[in-house]
Amino acid sequence: MHCTSSGAGFALRPDTFCKILERERMRADRCERPFSVLVFTADTTATEPLDFAELTRYLQGRLRTTDVVGYLNRQCLAALLFDTDRAGARTLLDDIQENYSAALQQHICVIHTHPADPVDETVAPAADAMPEHLFLQPIPRWKRVADIFLASISLIVFFPIMVCAAVMIKLTSPGPILFLQRRVGLAGRPFVVYKFRTMCEGAAQQQARLRPYNEQDGPAFKLKNDPRVTSVGKYLRKTCIDEFPQFWNVLRGEMSIVGPRPLPLDESADCINWQRRRLDVTPGMTCIWQVSGGIRVSFIEWIRMDLRYIRHRTLWHDFKLLLKTVRVVLFHRASQ
Repeated sequence: MHCTSSGAGFALRPDTFCKILERERMRADRCERPFSVLVFTADTTATEPLDFAELTRYLQGRLRTTDVVGYLNRQCLAALLFDTDRAGARTLLDDIQENYSAALQQHICVIHTHPADPVDETVAPAADAMPEHLFLQPIPRWKRVADIFLASISLIVFFPIMVCAAVMIKLTSPGPILFLQRRVGLAGRPFVVYKFRTMCEGAAQQQARLRPYNEQDGPAFKLKNDPRVTSVGKYLRKTCIDEFPQFWNVLRGEMSIVGPRPLPLDESADCINWQRRRLDVTPGMTCIWQVSGGIRVSFIEWIRMDLRYIRHRTLWHDFKLLLKTVRVVLFHRASQ
């Protein structure tokens, strides 16, 4: 099944096909031209199996010579359609389903278009079996194990500090102890992030008034000397204690210890296509931006740092970023 494309009936291996797919994604983001991918997934419950070799030969005879056929994995064959929007891909898929073997009707056919519509279009039964978004990078097992271990240990070790922080917040300013905010996570799915409250009550309603003083370019809002921050909140931010409740987000699998910082819903919505690549991985508590200047870094450079992390996400890289984060926190140079 994992043959190289040296002739008719041969499809690209998953690693080769995914590299071409990622390169096309970067080109499409830069040129603002769409492309589509037809994904054919074998349904193991179907009465007639799907012959990928035969389907590959048919697709190569039906598609343009510039289009590419390859495997996403052992169960999914895909056709990359350059410069093709959803309507064009829909027309082609209808034609394939009408003229190819009736066995195809028993299996799962999905259209992915980039820039993407909010929901991919499933045209066969068993929608719950639809493959994940083409560009998602699920959290590696080693990373998830490390996250659970470090988050569990941190919650235990820092529990007394967190209790003291909660008491000080409650004694010095009215309002809840925790600040809950909806942010954007893996694949653009929203989740609730937990932080110790560092601002006065009603701070969210005051942000529009402070927007002209924003010190971070782009859609993000950062203000070094934010007047909404309480006296206790300044210390919590300076020491990053306000971030400790996010270890619970890590245990829940919504965040990782290391990864791109999740943006609020409105800020993420204002990102352009290439900047949204940061949503391909699980967001984190710390990343390159936090240890490389934070608010002093432009938004575009911030995003480039996140994408650089995604390309080099390894155990050793995570370990080095954690050491740098500890150093930054100890010297009170952490980003907000």
